[in-house]
Amino acid sequence: MARIQIDKDSTRKDVITKAAAQLFREKGYKAASMRDLAEKVGVEAASLYNHIRSKTELLHDICFNVATRYMEHMNDVELSGKPAIAKIETLLRFHIREMLENHEEVTVSDREWKHLSEPYLSNYHNQRRSYRKRFAAIIEEGVHAGEIQKIDAPTAVIIILHAVGGIDSWHRSQHKISAEELEANMVTILVDGLRNKQLF
Repeated sequence: MARIQIDKDSTRKDVITKAAAQLFREKGYKAASMRDLAEKVGVEAASLYNHIRSKTELLHDICFNVATRYMEHMNDVELSGKPAIAKIETLLRFHIREMLENHEEVTVSDREWKHLSEPYLSNYHNQRRSYRKRFAAIIEEGVHAGEIQKIDAPTAVIIILHAVGGIDSWHRSQHKISAEELEANMVTILVDGLRNKQLF
């Protein structure tokens, strides 16, 4: 029987979880089957259960692994002591790099989280809402400091996050700029669009 191939820095569960993220992004969580996943990693479906309990567990791991990275980074940014506009740029660059380097996991966590079971569904939903409020609070901090134009902070957060989500199209494009150019362009458009031009 075939065995799941791993390298020195990963476990078999890591390989399965990464393959699951690719599969869930391609087919959607509901449509993807354990048979599909087994085929993707090159083993019999029954052997997957030696390493995981269920498809639900995989979605849980993908979503909460991403959420943990984002929350930890937000904590660091909030404590950095930087001006608000610099904090926003730091957050934006982190979001962009996550979408570039961990595309499948981030996309699945953003699109498929509603299929989580309780109590994890409510927990994840609350984390998403908390993250957006904290992001908006940084924008509001910048508005009060005069660094940022007088705008509605929650709306700005929605626009920024949706723009980052659009990197999914960049991955599919046959004719695209480099990742470095993409990041530079997005920072110029999104961060400079917030700046209070009267200060410069």
